[in-house]
Amino acid sequence: MSQTNLTQPRCKRNLTRKGSVFMTEPFRENRKIDPSRGALTGDNTPNDMDRVEIGPTKLAFDEWAAAGLELPDLQQMRLFRHNRLVQGVNGRDYGALVVFDPLNIRYASDSTNMQLWNTHNPFRALIVCADGYMVMWDYKNSPFLSEFNPLVREQRSGADFFYFDRGDMAHLAAEAFAGEVYDLVRAHGGGNMRLAVDKIMMVGLRALEAKGFEVFEGEELTEKARVIKGPDEIKAMRCASHACETAVRAMEEAARSGVPGGQMSEDDIWAVLHAENIRRGGEWIETRLLASGPRTNPWFQECGPRLVQNNEIVSFDTDLIGSYGICVDISRSWWIGDQAPRPDMIAAMQHAQEHIQSNMNMLAPGVSMRSLSEKCHRLDDQYQAQKYGCLMHGVGLCDEWPLIAYPDHLVDGAFEYELEAGMVLCVEALVSPEGGDFSIKLEDQVLITEDGFENLTSYPFDPALMGYGA
Repeated sequence: MSQTNLTQPRCKRNLTRKGSVFMTEPFRENRKIDPSRGALTGDNTPNDMDRVEIGPTKLAFDEWAAAGLELPDLQQMRLFRHNRLVQGVNGRDYGALVVFDPLNIRYASDSTNMQLWNTHNPFRALIVCADGYMVMWDYKNSPFLSEFNPLVREQRSGADFFYFDRGDMAHLAAEAFAGEVYDLVRAHGGGNMRLAVDKIMMVGLRALEAKGFEVFEGEELTEKARVIKGPDEIKAMRCASHACETAVRAMEEAARSGVPGGQMSEDDIWAVLHAENIRRGGEWIETRLLASGPRTNPWFQECGPRLVQNNEIVSFDTDLIGSYGICVDISRSWWIGDQAPRPDMIAAMQHAQEHIQSNMNMLAPGVSMRSLSEKCHRLDDQYQAQKYGCLMHGVGLCDEWPLIAYPDHLVDGAFEYELEAGMVLCVEALVSPEGGDFSIKLEDQVLITEDGFENLTSYPFDPALMGYGA
């Protein structure tokens, strides 16, 4: 199918009623996501509200235009990602890459299908062959979900061999799938039986090995392909970051207006972020990391029905999969109340800000990941026991490779690489006094540039907790 065909709006007609007779008339402006535009939105996708292809809403487009943001060209972004995977396959002398992870499928095809359900019921798979030929196995009634992308050359079904779906005969489905992979590799992988695979069910792995494939860890390839963001991915991330921060601002406004009366729960506050994310074409939130008052310590308690009280800390971590499927992973702590926070809370907040800024200042191309661990800012002793699990981590479609460990958690040989331009890292701080009644959680999302770094996060730190007053 040609690109022209893919981007032309489909003809639709609208039903109107005159008395007891229904008449048809063409949709006019209400058939477009953005009535001010023609056949394509600004990101080079169909300007059609009824399209299968998911994407940002008019609200998001309007906000990005007002902010002066440049939209990504999604056709170019998809081509960049495809090329990264094909280069990874050939650079490792594999015949093909087969992925089951929904985020790897999204990276390769930019298509989705029941993403969360698919994480625990793997019914989708995708192969990228050495010559670039790409095939999607999808739910049998939904092959159309990836047809908008011409890089996906075929849609099939039959990659579902999890026990719930196939029971005691799952091996038959796995054997049929392995046979299809074998034929594709012979046709498009030069017959090379070295195959990279991620997150496959055990019965599927055994079926591939029975066909003679030598199976390698596909996640190593996909994580290293995804780590470098192309120009349009960076534009998409800027847009997603703006949408996320707009949603966070609505959450903060709701918290500040609703808490003093003691009638707003953690769940009430967290629900605002979900709703505002969806309103802008975002997709889901991976965790429930918002807590208030004493529930912030120890960190990692999930938000619940607790009513937030006046003069308490609310801390959260967005872990948000937003517009274009891009993850925006930022954290903030707020003082909600009409009195000043305690001095120890202010000191902890200032220490957390110093921690992430000092660590951020080390970022530049060519810097070794080991040196980031060895030279990082040291948290005070009172915060060591409950510090975060890492000081930085990669981010793209989700939290990604690499993980930059604190020096006491550094494992020799695990991350012996250097930073490159195009990487995006989340810089973390959890300042949580052992046995205390609060935690400060801060996190910014940072792009590695050709000559240093750019902080993509602009959301302010709470002035009261920083000691500047309300």
